[in-house]
Amino acid sequence: MITIYDIATATGVSAPTVSKALNGTGHLSDKTREFILKKAEEMGYEPNSAARSLATKRTYLIGVIYDDPGMQRGFSHPVFSVVLNKFKENVEAAGYDIIFLSCHTKMSYRAHASFRSVEGIAIINAESRFSEELEDLGKVGIPCISTNAVIPGICTIISDNKRAGYKAAEYLVSMGHKKIGFLGAPNDSFFYASKERQEGFYQYMREHNIPIDKDFCEDCEDWNVKAGQKGFEKLYNRHPDMTAVFAVSDLLAMGVLNFVHEHKIKIPEELSIMGFDDDYISEYTNPRLTTFRQDSEGIANLAAELLLQHVVGVPVPNELIHMPCEFMERDSVKKIKDQL
Repeated sequence: MITIYDIATATGVSAPTVSKALNGTGHLSDKTREFILKKAEEMGYEPNSAARSLATKRTYLIGVIYDDPGMQRGFSHPVFSVVLNKFKENVEAAGYDIIFLSCHTKMSYRAHASFRSVEGIAIINAESRFSEELEDLGKVGIPCISTNAVIPGICTIISDNKRAGYKAAEYLVSMGHKKIGFLGAPNDSFFYASKERQEGFYQYMREHNIPIDKDFCEDCEDWNVKAGQKGFEKLYNRHPDMTAVFAVSDLLAMGVLNFVHEHKIKIPEELSIMGFDDDYISEYTNPRLTTFRQDSEGIANLAAELLLQHVVGVPVPNELIHMPCEFMERDSVKKIKDQL
């Protein structure tokens, strides 16, 4: 195995200088650093992470919590897969590795993090049934960041769901719709994106003196297509006269599409549909789905930046940070004449 001493001999510089070049530290000229790195690559040098950990008493490991019980998309989740990939890029560029944490075994998240000696934890997506486990992480002093669950004591970066819900109502009303259905999803004390989207939706209605009928709202049992189809069937049976529906995720909207296709309801001529997430399939539905795109890369970049700062001792605000969503106007919403 090639060592820094071998590289020092080959380059004619000291071993400490080689170490500085390889670790990106010290006051070396760009020319010297580039010369050493090039020679190390030519010689096939591979860093010894175990040796580095012993020398620095650091593991350079970031724990990641990533579960997807609701949409059941795993690593193809339309939002959090992008967050995970971009987050991974950022922390690896800073010299860290990631390891997935789990409490599906006998270990808790906290115990698993301690066992692996992680220096920080990114909660990319999690299961609500482990809310006590997640809350525990906010109490033990491990640097943490969250991109979905709003956990006491942990900085959380999420989309501006309320503003997007407001925009959804504004757009549908501007297109002449008044009998608008709202298709929501489960909420709890840590996971309430659906609730925020509904709050924004109703805020617009109140501000513009539009009557709110809660009977036009149906919360689905989950975030997947099957739950969306089942939830919309209940909503449609109550209000077959509605002309539009806003679903709080594209997968729920796909469930709506399944239902209307089975019942020969024309989209958007007889029913307009809006979704949320800009799932990759939303641009290929017939018609193409009008929706909202979350800034997954922006969320990941900020999460990585704040967590890495936190790991080295820079204070991180214990607050909610909202990232704007982009409205994606496509073909699934039709402008209609004034309703009676």
